[in-house]
Amino acid sequence: MAKIKPQALLLQSKKKKGPSGISVPTIILYGLIVAVMVFFLFATYRHWSRRSMIQTRDELSTTEDENTFIEHKRSDVNGPTYASITTSKGLIIVELYKDGSPDIVDEFVDFCQKGHFKGMRFNRVIKHFVIHGSKVDKPEGTEDWTSRGKHYSRLDTSLKHEAFMLGTSKTNHEGEGFDLFITTAPIPDLNDKINVFGRVIKGEDIVQEIEEVDTDDHYRPKTPVQINEVTLKYST
Repeated sequence: MAKIKPQALLLQSKKKKGPSGISVPTIILYGLIVAVMVFFLFATYRHWSRRSMIQTRDELSTTEDENTFIEHKRSDVNGPTYASITTSKGLIIVELYKDGSPDIVDEFVDFCQKGHFKGMRFNRVIKHFVIHGSKVDKPEGTEDWTSRGKHYSRLDTSLKHEAFMLGTSKTNHEGEGFDLFITTAPIPDLNDKINVFGRVIKGEDIVQEIEEVDTDDHYRPKTPVQINEVTLKYST
């Protein structure tokens, strides 16, 4: 039997103890595990990032809604500044005198909110004087107004109030409701007869168009002219 040389035995021993190579399937498996972990971490980050953005957006939206609500409440406290009177002839916009006639404006607003003016007719149209809207028709009251109008037409214009003023009767409104006067000419001592609480700022041509309608002997329009709706406007 042949003897093996020591050098050969040493080489053979090193070959047995050397590390074995990593197989391809093992490398693929490790790669898949790493990929899954990276994907999981990315998905988790994306989820929490989107959630944080949505929460921030909701907080901003809530703040904006609160600010809008606060502004709306402020407007409610101050009350409306304008009123849009939609008539069968067109739109008339009036500015309300909240400071000068706060009680009358409050009463007007209350009647608006109750829908009192819907369908109200202008049942007196006195040319170069006033147009009068009311839900109560009293022909006997016309004579006083027409006589005053004839008297005022002979007075010095420097003593007269402006045209296109908005007012209501000084009588108690509980039984007859709230009536409306819009002057179509300057009228002196207007406050002796009417509580003035506003003025027309747009739609003077509509007022004049109503003033020009044909009327009967009691100054009632032969063709009905009415208020369709009154909308309150709050200043921003």
